[in-house]
Amino acid sequence: MKSREDVYEMLVELLGNMFEVDPAAIHPQANLYEDLDVDSIDAVDLIVELRALTGRQIDPEAFKAVRSVGDVVDAVMSILEQK
Repeated sequence: MKSREDVYEMLVELLGNMFEVDPAAIHPQANLYEDLDVDSIDAVDLIVELRALTGRQIDPEAFKAVRSVGDVVDAVMSILEQK
């Protein structure tokens, strides 16, 4: 999982599997909370799963400003680029 496309595809799969979100509803501008009905507890579960998949520690505070699918991709890419 190195490219933005890889991260996006993984996120689409996660949202579909974890929260039963229709993959057709998932796009970079989709708001997690309003469009995809992800709540704050779901967001924590998503962070835990992303931590397992990336092998990196993810600070939940870093995800407070995340609102859209694209924001999640940006945040994960930033975490993966850190050494």
